[in-house]
Amino acid sequence: MPNKIITIYPASAKELENLGLRLKDARLRRRFSMETVCARADISRPTLYKIEKGEPSVAIGLYVQVLRVLGLVEDLSSIAREDALGRRLQDEALYQRKRAPRKKVPAGENNG
Repeated sequence: MPNKIITIYPASAKELENLGLRLKDARLRRRFSMETVCARADISRPTLYKIEKGEPSVAIGLYVQVLRVLGLVEDLSSIAREDALGRRLQDEALYQRKRAPRKKVPAGENNG
C-alpha cells in the first residue's frame, strides 16, 4: 500500500511538529524508551517516530494512544473547548430581527 501524501497548511504542519516534539519530551521526561511506548500503545517504532516528528499522515487515533500511554489523554478535552468564533456566529444567528406577521384582513372587508 503506497504512502498517502497529505497536504496541509504550513501553520498546521508547524503545530503538528510542535505536538510531536512535546510528545517526545513527555516520553523522555518519563524515561520511557520508544520500545516501551510502542508496546503499550500497540504501534510500531516507525509509527512512533512519525508521531514524534508530527507527520500528518498518522491517524489521529494513534496520537491518542500515545497520549494515553503518557498519561496525557485528558488534555484532549481542552481542544476546541473555548470556541469564541463559533459562539459569536451562534449569537449573531440568535439576534436576527424577524418581521412581524402580516395581519389578515377578514373576509368581506375591502381596504380600497
